[in-house]
Amino acid sequence: MNRTRFLPFATAIVVSLAAVCVAPQIAAQQAVAKSPALTTAKPESVGFSAERLARLHAAIQQEIEKKKTMAGAVTLLARHGKIVDLQAYGKKDLASGAPMTTDTIFRVFSMTKPVTGVAMMILYEEGKWRPGDPISQYIPEFAHLKVFKGVDANGKTIVEDPIHPPTMQELMTHTAGFTYGLFGDGPVDKAYQSAGVMSSKNLQEMINKLVNIPLLYQPGTKWVYSVSMDVQGYIIEKLSGQSLPDFMRDRIFAPLKMKDTGFYVPPDKWNRFATLYAENNRGELTPLPPIAGAGLGDYKSQPTMPSGGGGMVSTAQDYARFAQMLLNGGELDGVRILSPATVQLMTSNHLAPSLMTGEFSIGPETIRPGMGWGYDCAVFNDPPIANEIVGKGTFFWLGAADTWFWVDPTNDLVFVGMTQHQIGPNQPNVEQISRPTVYQALVDPKR
Repeated sequence: MNRTRFLPFATAIVVSLAAVCVAPQIAAQQAVAKSPALTTAKPESVGFSAERLARLHAAIQQEIEKKKTMAGAVTLLARHGKIVDLQAYGKKDLASGAPMTTDTIFRVFSMTKPVTGVAMMILYEEGKWRPGDPISQYIPEFAHLKVFKGVDANGKTIVEDPIHPPTMQELMTHTAGFTYGLFGDGPVDKAYQSAGVMSSKNLQEMINKLVNIPLLYQPGTKWVYSVSMDVQGYIIEKLSGQSLPDFMRDRIFAPLKMKDTGFYVPPDKWNRFATLYAENNRGELTPLPPIAGAGLGDYKSQPTMPSGGGGMVSTAQDYARFAQMLLNGGELDGVRILSPATVQLMTSNHLAPSLMTGEFSIGPETIRPGMGWGYDCAVFNDPPIANEIVGKGTFFWLGAADTWFWVDPTNDLVFVGMTQHQIGPNQPNVEQISRPTVYQALVDPKR
């Protein structure tokens, strides 16, 4: 746009044109408040029993008192846009004895994925990609990807052409053929490890490495947890012209007032950053150093390879604002991030029944009848079939250090839980513990 105009009439035209040009971005960040904002209220005002919610607190506290499972936690429960329960448990740091506080900052790892999904859907609403498009339309380097077929008698990898080019929808649903290289020991996973895919210097280097590794399976035929959201981070940077952290800051974090969320922790907030723990060989909680080869760094500065699959830090209250925005159909406090139709598309199951058989899983979650996958989040499309107590259409995900959340549109409910215990054999399954102890306290769901 030419910004140098001298005549008053011409200046007026330029101002009008500027308003038209920036209108889409402003529209994504401004709207008349129609949905609940996050305020505080007593549990009984929205149908919960405070007395019965004590069972949730006791269950979390019990895990902490075992001393081998987790140091501390924060839980947040909201209904009808009102926070009715916010609790901090245990210690933020065992060595210093610093107590956990409700504003503690956590590594949310894979809870970054739904945020990356929202970033992608913002660009979807701007007409910059479509689910049926081949990924290679946006990453030309992927135009000639091959698929792993097996190994020959000499152990050499055999590849074949994909039955169809992997699509953006498959990228959004972990069905495009990628993997992580972290959970398997086959030739493709070993190739990821050998190439150091997740320890790349930047996202372009990550893409360059993936070009030379075959897909693990034919697109659309399996569900395998993967680098797909990190690939999306690269696409977000290409389509927006911004770095992934800057795009998320400008289009999601700042508009939603998620003041403690990002890809690193500033020096003035470091004292609020929870220590990350795992068990040593004696079963004792021990602090973990920065996770090498995960594209995460030490969280002291902006990473050169921001991970759209697992690089964020946040607080329970910040993440609740993100979750409430989705529950409200894309809007919070008068700020609209997405339209209701786009949120519905993102949070609906997109897996075929043939993939929802219990064959595919990651951590404690199994893709099964009643539980599928939307765009960058899991979905309970039929909770009773999945043997779950949540409402129909509940979408959710979790992180490797035992952070978790869910959004229940049927019951107009948001829950966020945060701990810092790295995935391992004795990792407490507090996500599963929290669901029945929350819903047993919802004694008046019609209120």
